[in-house]
Amino acid sequence: MVKADRRNYSGKHRHHGLHLLALTDEKGRLIWISAARPGRTHDNTAARHDHILAHLRAAGLGALADLGFRGLDNDVRDPVIVTGFTATRAHKLTPGQKTANRVLATGRAPVEHGFAHLKNWRTLTKLRTDPARATHLLGALLVLTNLEVNR
Repeated sequence: MVKADRRNYSGKHRHHGLHLLALTDEKGRLIWISAARPGRTHDNTAARHDHILAHLRAAGLGALADLGFRGLDNDVRDPVIVTGFTATRAHKLTPGQKTANRVLATGRAPVEHGFAHLKNWRTLTKLRTDPARATHLLGALLVLTNLEVNR
């Protein structure tokens, strides 16, 4: 019996679940979903494996990302992936950095709405399966989500 099939299984630990990346347009409509990976995969690792940075740069596109993608794009002159600033105990944010974080949060709000539409299917909450099988399910959910949102 697999650990996930036990009766008293707790699903709150991320290494049991699945990790996926998704791209949305500026209105929050899902455009692309990556292949599913184990839940322990970090955002940067998944983005490097999917070559997201190279694909966005080749297409001339950019992306607003959360802080999980910090350090992925180190090109200061022509950034493709824009993330916010973080504060530490020793380094407080300047007023300009706080303003930049607010602007970024405003731009990312439709993106989060796109993820919310995907999560409404609720089949992903307790999904414990092989990432290859989950990838097919994610493709179907992408189509169904776009049909539902456009309706």
